[in-house]
Amino acid sequence: MEILVCVKRVPDTSENEIEVGSDGQDIDRDDLVYSVNEWDNYAVEEAIQIVDKVGGKVTVVTVGDDESEEVLRREMAMGANEGILLSDDAFESSDGKGIAAILKAAVEKGSYDLIMTGAQADAGAGQVGGMLAAMLDQPYASLVNSIEVIDDKKLKVGREIEGGNQEMNEIQMPCVLSIQTGINEPRYVGIRGIRKVASVDIPVLGASDLGIDSGSVGNAGASVKVQDYFVPVFGDGAEMLEGSTEEIIDKLIELLKAQGGLK
Repeated sequence: MEILVCVKRVPDTSENEIEVGSDGQDIDRDDLVYSVNEWDNYAVEEAIQIVDKVGGKVTVVTVGDDESEEVLRREMAMGANEGILLSDDAFESSDGKGIAAILKAAVEKGSYDLIMTGAQADAGAGQVGGMLAAMLDQPYASLVNSIEVIDDKKLKVGREIEGGNQEMNEIQMPCVLSIQTGINEPRYVGIRGIRKVASVDIPVLGASDLGIDSGSVGNAGASVKVQDYFVPVFGDGAEMLEGSTEEIIDKLIELLKAQGGLK
């Protein structure tokens, strides 16, 4: 089975104090520690486990600058067979649709049975997987937390739905799945594995290599653009209401009316 996993290099929130940049157009990225997006890590692990069972190859792909190569090597050290870097100045500031269009072009250069993404990466919007599936005209399932290979044309997938319930579906390949955290336990990546892939050649594909019109992606092609980043203004703090349950309810209603929350 040929599996392509889309991964992304993101700021590690456990290692960074995130602050808004002085121009208000982005976070301050100076001296940030980066890592692979957590959801993507689960997707790569699941792909490796599938290939271990049924055979095949796992390829990881990312859209980013030269520094994004580090997340590809990290996932190759984890067990992915190959990496592809999609990098071009024209790709900078692409919105979700632009990223999906870039990935679509990369998908069409290969022959993949299964494409996997993390459930979230694109600023938490969770939109690239669905957009990519639509552009490819392939079946799609989101928030997948279990995968069973039925045969070389069909998968059985479990999805997390409202109320903590599990929905089971059969899906035809080729298809696109966005993977939820908790589907597995990603394996530890040791120094030996990182050294093993340190010198492996990773192809870099730009807009011309992918046959993409540079005006259709990046800032020029973006329908969604960030206007401003800001830190919410803190209020005066919590007000503790005291009294019986009925008294607290009455006080709360009066406060909500005074603040415009109720009419």
